[in-house]
Formats: sequence, structure tokens, C-alpha cells
Amino acid sequence: MKKIFSLFAIGLLTASLCAQRLELKDITAGKYAQRSVQPVTSSADGESYFQVDSKNTMIIKYSYKTGLPTDTVFDVNKARDCTFKSFQGFVMSPDEKRLLVYNDYESLYRHSFKANYYYYDIRRNLVRKLTQNPSKQSIPTFSRDGRMLAYMSDNNIWLAKFDFDTESQVTKDGAIGKIINGGTDWVYEEEFGTTCLMDFSADSRLLAFVRFDETEVPEFSFQLYADRLYPDLFSFKYPKAGEANSKISCNVFDIDAKTIRKMNLPTNNVEYIPRIEFLPAGDELAVMTLNREQNDFSMYYANARSAVARQILHEKNDRYIDSELLNTIQFFGNQFTYISEKSGYSHIYLYESTGVLQKTLTSGNYDVTKLLAVDPVTKAVFFESAEEGALYRSIYKVDMVKGIKTKLTNKQGTNSATFSQNGKYFINRYSNTTTPAQITMNDAAGKELRVLEANTNLQNSLAALRIPKKEFITVKATDGTDLNAYIVKPADFNASRKYPLVMVQYSGPNSQEVQDKFGIDWTDYLTTQGFIVAAVDGRGTGARGEDFRKCTYLNLGIKESDDQVAAAQYFGSLSYIDKDKIAIWGWSYGGYNVLMSMSRGNGVFKAGVAIAPVTDWKFYDTVYAERFMRTPQQNMDGYNAGSPIKLASQLQGNLLLIHGSADDNVHFQNSMDYVNALVKANKQFDMFVFTDKDHSIGGAANRTYLFEKVTKFLKTNM
Repeated sequence: MKKIFSLFAIGLLTASLCAQRLELKDITAGKYAQRSVQPVTSSADGESYFQVDSKNTMIIKYSYKTGLPTDTVFDVNKARDCTFKSFQGFVMSPDEKRLLVYNDYESLYRHSFKANYYYYDIRRNLVRKLTQNPSKQSIPTFSRDGRMLAYMSDNNIWLAKFDFDTESQVTKDGAIGKIINGGTDWVYEEEFGTTCLMDFSADSRLLAFVRFDETEVPEFSFQLYADRLYPDLFSFKYPKAGEANSKISCNVFDIDAKTIRKMNLPTNNVEYIPRIEFLPAGDELAVMTLNREQNDFSMYYANARSAVARQILHEKNDRYIDSELLNTIQFFGNQFTYISEKSGYSHIYLYESTGVLQKTLTSGNYDVTKLLAVDPVTKAVFFESAEEGALYRSIYKVDMVKGIKTKLTNKQGTNSATFSQNGKYFINRYSNTTTPAQITMNDAAGKELRVLEANTNLQNSLAALRIPKKEFITVKATDGTDLNAYIVKPADFNASRKYPLVMVQYSGPNSQEVQDKFGIDWTDYLTTQGFIVAAVDGRGTGARGEDFRKCTYLNLGIKESDDQVAAAQYFGSLSYIDKDKIAIWGWSYGGYNVLMSMSRGNGVFKAGVAIAPVTDWKFYDTVYAERFMRTPQQNMDGYNAGSPIKLASQLQGNLLLIHGSADDNVHFQNSMDYVNALVKANKQFDMFVFTDKDHSIGGAANRTYLFEKVTKFLKTNM
């Protein structure tokens, strides 16, 4: 009897261990995803925030300080004339007396969407459709006083005046594939991260907008196959490297006079206008511009009534200027902030509104990675930096007057913060490699007020698993530079064995894979299948100063692949790694670098998996490709040297090529042309296509299928 019980207990234990094994389908289904909190919208005074309830039926106002609800500003069950039972999102007016809610969300590209918007007057508790126009609306923009709203529909701008319950059409030349007013084209959305270029003046009497003429931009098309007898053709304007961009102009609509003026910028060297914004007072509009090479940045103040513009800020760079730095310009009073790399690292500078430099607010051999908020009352600037090293992020504030810097977070790992208006409070998200996200509410001094999400259930689930830990190390680049890396060994690692190695990487300019933060991914599953996993951030990656991240300029793919090859050779020298069984994996830019590394690595990689790879930079968009490579006409040698298509005959190792056929970002054309080059070179390879899937190949079922295929390929071909 005792023996039978013991066997039964052992059986239960074995079953329990099997049930708690890390399974791929659980990872792709999000079982080990970190819980977050619902997005919040700060009130104008920075003391409260607005948040949607879990059922998307109410918008509730909470106190940042106490976390307690103070008001329900919208409720579908109580609002008069409300015809819907839930909503998908909202936009609050600056005066907080009005808001918009929307339904029927229709995604366009990565960020942009259109929807049916509804206007809600909070004081009257009344809902109505924003417009009777049957076309959906996008990029709604409130006037500063909250009494008007501009929005785009069918590429034209419309203006709603709430006091008079009227709307009028501001522009009439908008046309799909030709003219865009107020919104942005594909490449602005993808590479500048903006979908709206409209803004109202401080007195709400002027509306500025950028007009795009994409008539001459070449059109790209791809077929959609699923559930169609005859495939549909999806076409959109996509400027490839060296081709025509949209022609742009900055305009101001005078609401009272009903006239549109084009702003006269005192230069012809303007290819891009990534950002416009009216100053906090007066009629001057800040217009931020870049030349085609993106190494010459100017900010102009345009008088919106006279249309005369003057240069306020100007910066040139021998390589390129990161357009994200333009978003660090924050106007307040008669000053503004700006992050520049002119010292060799990204640091914060304080300017007078006239463009005169007042003070350098941060300095040192580290990068400020984000400017988060400015409090003009306490004279504090809040920011994120990698001062403790590229692996880490912490939150700081600096006094604009005294120059005193204060660290606001005390846990080493990765901190990211979202501040209330004027920086009075912030929500901090912290994690490290072993700790899932800890989300807290903090005051401006960094004091933790309460925990919003501790991910306790996830931590408990992980405790029952044997999760391998990341070990941070450094390896040498070909020129001797130390490169940050991590290595992950199986939970049952045996140093006397030799393991196959899979190197995962992205490697793109200013990117990072090697950071002290939490995440359970398919690569953790790989370690349960007998693989060791490693990642190396080669030259060109982020948070290590300007020279390090820009050293790949004009020669993408060369140093990045050299560094992966050097790292593979180092790993192959370790006693527990089989140097004849090393593979490399990557997606997008990472997929590109897989092909470059396998073509330039002299056989160091036994296998490689390239997902949605660029195969020649001439196929990619103007803004990204030309920022790092200039145009093919200017740098044909660089384009050829960094083209996997041109290097197809040098490919060594077993290759699995994967792409989505409806990828609007890295077009399927990249893989198809590469296939042609491999066939001509008589290189055998494996390929898989996801029908009608875009660049992300999203969905739990798709991701499970993809990573099962990749895992099987690696097991078979190493």
C-alpha cells in the first residue's frame, strides 16, 4: 500500500511538472504577457486624469494624488440621445467641457485610423454625431479654447463650431492618392511617427496645417488573395529611396476671414516638415524642417498673418539628425527645450524663445533618451536617460535655474514614465530581467504613492516554471570595441555538453535588444528544446553616444554583420557551444542582417532565419533609407555593398526565408527579388509565405505556426 502511494505521488508530481512546462502556444497566446494599466489622459491642471472603464462604457475622472474617482464625465447609459452601448476611444477638449468618443474604428496603416466620431457636451449631457457626412473622420483636433474642432475626411479639412452647431469645409482639393490636407502620407506616418499636422493658434482664430501633394509619388501595389476568386489589388503611394516625395507646404486658415495663406519659408532647402506648433501666445507658428539628406534642421517662426518666417534654431550634422529630437522641443513662457547630439551625446538644452541658448541642462558621457515633461512653475525638466549604462533606464529631473539633477527612480533595470500635464505626477513602469512590470503612481519628487499593477499573478505563474535567466556579458567587435550581449542557457544546463546556439538580433540604427528588462518570448521556449540563445547589440545600436550609433552611416549592413560574425566566432570558442551549430535569426532589419551575416560570415553560421527582410535599400522608403544611406544616386557603392541581392552568390548556410504577402512596410518584393538572385546563384533555401499578412504577421495562431516552423527548421538544419 505504501509503495503504491509513492508511485501515485510520483505520477502526480510528474504530471504537475509536465503541466507547468513552458509551452510555445502559451507564450504566443499571451499567457506570460505583463499586465499594464488602461491609458490615461491628463487634465489641464495635471492634478487629475481621465480613464475609460473596463467595459468601455464610461469615462471616469480620477485624482492623481489619491487614485480615487472624482467624477464620471461620460456614461453611455446616462448620456442623452446616446445611440451606442460602448465606444472604442475618446478625445478630451482642452477646456474639459467637451469630448469626442468614437466607434467603427478602421485601421489605415501602423498608426492612422478613421472612425465615426460623436460629440458630447459635458454640461448638457448630450451626444450627437459629429457630422452627417457619411465618410468617416480622422485626426480630430480641438481649438485651444475647446469651442471648435478641425478634422479630416476624404483628405479634406472640416471645421465644426460647437457654439453655433455648424460645420464648414476648409479645403476642397483633397483627393485620395493626390492631395492630403492636415493628415500625413505613408512615409511620414511610418518614419516620423506623425499622422496629424494641424494646430490652432493660442486665440483659436487661426488653423495651421500642412498640405501634401503626393501626385508624383510612385504607387506601390500588392494583391490580396484570401476568400477571393479574383485577387484584389491594394495600391498606395510609397516613395522608395531616390524617388519623388510628396510636395509639401505649410498653410494657415484664417477662420474669421475664411482665407488660406501659404507660409513663406526663407529657403528652398525644405524636403520635410515633420512638426508644426503655434507658440503659447501670439500668432507665430513654429515650423520645423529637414532637408532631403536629413542632416540640416531648421525651426522657423512664421507670422501666421503676414506669412513671413524667420529662422530661430538651426543645426547641421555631418551624418544625420534624428527626427525624434524635434519632438523634444517644448514651448513654455518665453523659453523652449531641445535635445541635441552636438556634444557627442544626446543632452538637453534650454533656449530663449528668440533662439538664444540659455543653458546646457545635462552633460556627460551618456545619452538622454527621452524628454518627458516640463514644469514651468517649479522650473523642472523631467527626462529618461542611460546614465547608468546602455542596459538601463532611469528617470530624472533637472532644475532649469540651479542646474541640480535629481534621480527619481531607485531600482536598477528599465524605467519608463508617463507624466501628467506640467510634470506634477508620473506613472512609472519598472522591470528587470527577473521582475515583471511594476507600475506605480509617483509624485514629482519620485515618491511612490501607490502600486497600480504588480503583476502578482504572472510572478506566481513564473515561480512554478524553470525560467532560464539572462546573463549579461560583453563580446568584442572586429575593431576591438566592447559590445553588450546576453546569453540564455537551458534551465538544466550542463557545462560538459555542447549546445547548438541561436543568435537573435535586430541591429538597426539606434535600436537595442540587450537591456535589463522583463519579457518571456519564443526564444525562452527554444531553451527548452536544447538550444542556447544569445543576443549582441553591435555597432550602430543605441544609448552609447552619437559616434557609436552613427558609425554605420552610408554603409548599412557592413559593421552590423561583421559584429554578429565576430560574436559567433567568440561563442563558438566556448567549451559548451558547438561551433558547427550556430544559427542567426532576425525580423525586418534583423532579417536583413541575417542575410548580410550569412553572406559575409565565411560559413560561421550553419543556419539562418530571415523574416520580412530588406534585401536592397533601393526597395525601402525615402525617409529611412536616405537618412542612413542618402539616395542610391549619391551612394551607389554603399547600396551595392549592403545589398543581400548583390551578395546572394556568397550566401553560406541553410536559410529559411519568411514574409507576409501583404507587407506594406518591407514589401514582399524584397523577398521575391532575393529568391530570383538565389536561384540564379544556384543556392538552395527554404521559404514560407503568410497569405495577406502584413509586416507583423500578427495573431496568436499565426505566431504559433511561425515559431513552430522556425523551431523545426533549426532542429533539422543544425
